[in-house]
Amino acid sequence: MSAQELDPNGDPVGPVVVGWTPRSRPSRTVLEGRTVRLEPLSVSHVSDLFAAYSADEAGRMWTYLSVGPFASEADFSKWIGSIVSSEDPLFFTVVDKASEKPVGIFSYLRIDPVNGSIEVGWVTFSPSMQRSAISTEAQYLLMKHAFEDLGYRRYEWKCNALNAPSMRAAERLGFVYEGTFRQAVIVKGRNRDTAWFSVIDSDWPALKVSFEAWLKPDNFDAEGRQKRRLEDFR
Repeated sequence: MSAQELDPNGDPVGPVVVGWTPRSRPSRTVLEGRTVRLEPLSVSHVSDLFAAYSADEAGRMWTYLSVGPFASEADFSKWIGSIVSSEDPLFFTVVDKASEKPVGIFSYLRIDPVNGSIEVGWVTFSPSMQRSAISTEAQYLLMKHAFEDLGYRRYEWKCNALNAPSMRAAERLGFVYEGTFRQAVIVKGRNRDTAWFSVIDSDWPALKVSFEAWLKPDNFDAEGRQKRRLEDFR
């Protein structure tokens, strides 16, 4: 381990970031995978998305989000119409390639090109996506694009600290828990403590190997069930 670098006053300082320049902002692009395709969110996706989300009759997928559930497709369409042109968050639709139907949305947000930091959020996956290869590949595609195409240094995940499934999902995907911000925001009139997770660029090469090994067709049986867990490849 190298010695801690000190400044002229003898105070410890972080390492120099060699050759760093601000990165480009993500654009509305299509990201293609084996089981899934990510497309820029469009109002043309409304009907299929609303149908996919309606499979969650209890509305539990909306519990920790700041919007929803929606009583009608018209209400849902109004929300989608209000966010399609947003640059931050920048929304993507998740399209299941087997059916060619939109089944979820998520976004990049808190986009910081100067420091190379970007967050994944607004993870609004329908029941058909939950605990599926589709959801994992969608996450992989967005993470890969951030690190390899855009050259960002830090990739963040934040969630309500009471949202145990989201906490487990972050850890399964290889994010590192960094702490909890107490009384961070108010959502639907209730306090939210926010748990922070991250992947940094030095983590990515090993995570990429594990994602690609897990996503191979031979890791799934005839019913589409995984043979080995994602964590087993790390």
